[in-house]
Amino acid sequence: MPQGQRRAGYMGQNGAMTSPDPLRVAVIGSGPAGIYAADALTRQSREEVAVDIVDRLPTPYGLVRYGVAPDHTKIKGVARSLREILERPEVRFVGGVEFGRHLTREGLARSYHAVVYATGASVDRRMGIPGEDLPGSVAATDFVNWYCGHPDSEVESFLLDSEEVAVVGAGNVALDVVRVLAKDAEELHRTDVPQPMLDVLAASKVRRIHLLARRGPLQAKFTAPELRDLGRLENAEAEVRPEQIDIDPNSRAMLDAQRAARTNLKVLTEWAERADRDLPRRIAIRFWARPVEVLGEERTTGLRVEETELDADGRLRGTGVFDTIDAGMVFRSIGYAGTPLPGVPFDEESRTVPHSEGRVLDASGEVRRGDYVAGWIKRGATGVIGTNKSDAAATVRSLLDDAARLRAGAAALEPVERVLQGSGAAVTDYGDWLTIDAAEAELGAELGRGERVKLRSWEDIYGAIGR
Repeated sequence: MPQGQRRAGYMGQNGAMTSPDPLRVAVIGSGPAGIYAADALTRQSREEVAVDIVDRLPTPYGLVRYGVAPDHTKIKGVARSLREILERPEVRFVGGVEFGRHLTREGLARSYHAVVYATGASVDRRMGIPGEDLPGSVAATDFVNWYCGHPDSEVESFLLDSEEVAVVGAGNVALDVVRVLAKDAEELHRTDVPQPMLDVLAASKVRRIHLLARRGPLQAKFTAPELRDLGRLENAEAEVRPEQIDIDPNSRAMLDAQRAARTNLKVLTEWAERADRDLPRRIAIRFWARPVEVLGEERTTGLRVEETELDADGRLRGTGVFDTIDAGMVFRSIGYAGTPLPGVPFDEESRTVPHSEGRVLDASGEVRRGDYVAGWIKRGATGVIGTNKSDAAATVRSLLDDAARLRAGAAALEPVERVLQGSGAAVTDYGDWLTIDAAEAELGAELGRGERVKLRSWEDIYGAIGR
């Protein structure tokens, strides 16, 4: 049953609100943080609530849909639990509405008692080195969006016409990028990668991938399951030099204290000792190397790096030893950063919205009435998908504590549909998402590629719902 029909008592047939009772909350962003905020709001019994999850895309799930590598089907399964939350009668999905463009904070105040900003951290941090803006030097986020089928991405954005590429970073996203580059099209055939992107991957000329980390294996942020996946590839050999994983006596205490580091070191040691399998593609993992310049004139041709080490105080420093890696493309994956929201306070240094227990703070440190924040835009790009659940619940506790004041100071509210009139928003609902979902399942069956294949463009997505 479409969402709007299940939500009796929220919106009448003429668009007028039929009950003044619920605490009305808008959640900006339909990724895990936003949906978990809706979960916490609708699971409690302190207050009757009505929640609108607002997203500029007509498709929900945010990072789960457009940030998780297509071959990570178990992680993508998180969408099934998020779907249950979206289908609760107190929750409504409002897609196709961009905050700051179609809907402002002033407009939200006309329809809601409170707003929870859960917009994530959507851009890559920069390396800050010469040549970083050359064609062929790209943010990992852009590549992830591309192979995940984000409608903002163009097929032509990535040609993969270089035999050697470099990926800078030591986190799970860097490993995802390496793994997708290393796989051939057949290995990705049963995933939801849009067909035009799969065709580009099938024609890829990439044969050698350099994975660079500024620090050593004990400081790497990737997890053991992600690392092991590189060693299981059918057509690519992951290699690491034995001297790269030698642990000095001063680091033994860290190794003994960190189980994850021990596991990663064990995996890397096995790779350093095993016989070469002579596979078509190679992944060269290199620690203690920091980029200092992207080389090239009209486009990227290489990456100059400096060997690094830790000083006596554990701080990273350069050794003054340099060399050059031949690379026609450089992918930077050194962390995510939040972006400012129109009319919402923002800390440029931390790239987050300043807050106290989830309550947004203005420039003077005072709480902004009715404004709350959750997820990466609140705490920075840390933790895993599940971390957002407890984070959102903490914000919701603050919001519920403020409920009486939020109601007392609110004017008569009006339907958000009325506020959106004339904005140009192509508004979609949960029923539209189910139609898009079905169209992707149908495309997957038609192409013989598995559970689904994503619709690639805005035109394809809106075309599926007859717009």
